[in-house]
Amino acid sequence: MSIDIETARRVAHLARIRVDEADLPALAGELSGILTFMEQLNEVDVEGVEPMTSVTPMRLKRRQDVVTDGDMQDKVLSNAPDAREGFFAVPKVVE
Repeated sequence: MSIDIETARRVAHLARIRVDEADLPALAGELSGILTFMEQLNEVDVEGVEPMTSVTPMRLKRRQDVVTDGDMQDKVLSNAPDAREGFFAVPKVVE
């Protein structure tokens, strides 16, 4: 698949990156190369291959999902830089 300069300009705009007009042909070439590689990957037969998240078999550490009594408000709030009336106090971010 070939990316033209206008498509490269639009991709740069959507990605919110500034690309000089002189650099657009190079960007279009790089994007075309990426898409060509993706097309090659689509040709690989993956029938019967299990999906994986790592090259080594791993299991996530798990803990028992049990209800605790909680009741550690003072202990938890002791870590807060600012706590008021039993809650975390954070700076106002919306006017």
